[in-house]
Amino acid sequence: MSTCPQCGSKVGFGAHQCPTCGVGIEHHVIPPAVSAIFTHVPHPHIAVHKQQAPVKRRDLLPHGNAIQRFNTFLAMHITAAVGTMWCAYLFAMLAFVSFPEALHGGTATLIAWIAQTFLQLVLLSIIIVGQKVDGAASDKRALDTYNDAEAVLHEATQIQAHLAAQDKVLTDLIAEMQRLRTA
Repeated sequence: MSTCPQCGSKVGFGAHQCPTCGVGIEHHVIPPAVSAIFTHVPHPHIAVHKQQAPVKRRDLLPHGNAIQRFNTFLAMHITAAVGTMWCAYLFAMLAFVSFPEALHGGTATLIAWIAQTFLQLVLLSIIIVGQKVDGAASDKRALDTYNDAEAVLHEATQIQAHLAAQDKVLTDLIAEMQRLRTA
């Protein structure tokens, strides 16, 4: 048995309407017999998950004093400028300015030029470009994972509601069987 949410009269589990006041009875309410069988306890992370979006890179930037914010701002802008293929091309051209002199200096000078000038200047920009691409892909994967978790949570909630509805029907059937048996 259940009670009407409007007038408080007793209403059978199979009823769609209160016999006293005629108000509609919702079917998603778990009957007392079923709720005694199982009590759903949501994971504590679900409440936190609903209150915050996935963490983004800008959320991790320091928000301390003005010096920290300025240093972060400067580092982010320099990294954005240096981390382009155009900057890699510019560095390559700059490195090639000293290439003829490195050729005339002999093997040791040429190896030093390759290692210290060309590789460090050009590869720095190329590596930063690759890191930016990897970071963007990682951010997208993290967001996709967050959205997948959100969908799984929604589906689990739907399954819980479906099981509660089935439990209600089974409880109604058992009550009806017991009523017919005693009659």
